[in-house]
Amino acid sequence: MSRPTGRVLTLLELLQSGGIRTVAELADRLGVDGRTVRRYVDQLIDLDVPVEAVRGRYGGYRLAPGYRLPPLMLSDDEALAVLLGLVAGRRAGLMTTADTASETAAAKIRRVLPDRLARKLDTVLDSLAFTAPPGRVATPDAEVLLTIADAVRHRRPVSIRYTDRDGRRSERPLHAYGIVAHSGRWYVTGTDPEVGEDRTFRLDRIAAARTLPGSFEAPAVLDPAQRVLSGFATAEYRYEVSLRIHGTVDQIRARLPAGVASLEEPVPAAGADPSTERWLRVELRVEELDWLPPLLASLDRPFVIERPDELRDLVIALADRLASFARQA
Repeated sequence: MSRPTGRVLTLLELLQSGGIRTVAELADRLGVDGRTVRRYVDQLIDLDVPVEAVRGRYGGYRLAPGYRLPPLMLSDDEALAVLLGLVAGRRAGLMTTADTASETAAAKIRRVLPDRLARKLDTVLDSLAFTAPPGRVATPDAEVLLTIADAVRHRRPVSIRYTDRDGRRSERPLHAYGIVAHSGRWYVTGTDPEVGEDRTFRLDRIAAARTLPGSFEAPAVLDPAQRVLSGFATAEYRYEVSLRIHGTVDQIRARLPAGVASLEEPVPAAGADPSTERWLRVELRVEELDWLPPLLASLDRPFVIERPDELRDLVIALADRLASFARQA
């Protein structure tokens, strides 16, 4: 690569880091004079790279958004971070329905890497092992994801075509507050304006989304992730479980997080230590009960089962089995 060409690519890399770069700064970084910097800028413009001049005391050059994506310059660390991010995202299931998009993107970057860096990357990938299997969950449509993300950002209502877990299809309006990634799935949380209720929808079950006229006001105190977790804890399932557990909030949450159970915390007395153990009511809705007895055993805190009776029987049966195993020589 000739030195002028190398400096032009370095100029592009400097501009891609964002902001306005003065001629004096660019000249110093490239080791040339201001006139040469302007000549290099002209060469980038000839290549259809959208460089614009900013006039004024603090003026200079910056990249302007154009109809063509300018060449992307990545350092060694940046290229490695992008490729590892694509691998991790694919394994976690946080991709769109274009399953090959991450693979083709990784292949394009991999193809243009210098041999030295490509060998380093192969070394990392060959030696990398995961403790969890790859995500095997349904992924959302990219157009749906982008439409809803735009609606969240600009507080615009959308209409979605949705299929629930029972296969029922519907079209409904939504005031979307946020998009949440949880356990390998994408969710959108918001309010259904027709019934005035908070709702959470899986993005992979939304077949289409379109922006509606108008706008809406989001709640002043808004935590989309917490709304999604609370929705999981109060969803309709086969069993409604109510427990009283003696312990601290942290002790209970270590085994029963917010996405699994709701926790009723009594108002502490003035000056009370929040780490003090006390009786707390825990409620959760579950489809099956068999996983709860070993979880309560691992919690190792005094507890009272208020309902259902079936859970009490399962806990007693587990205790009997453990006692029988412990007596064996």
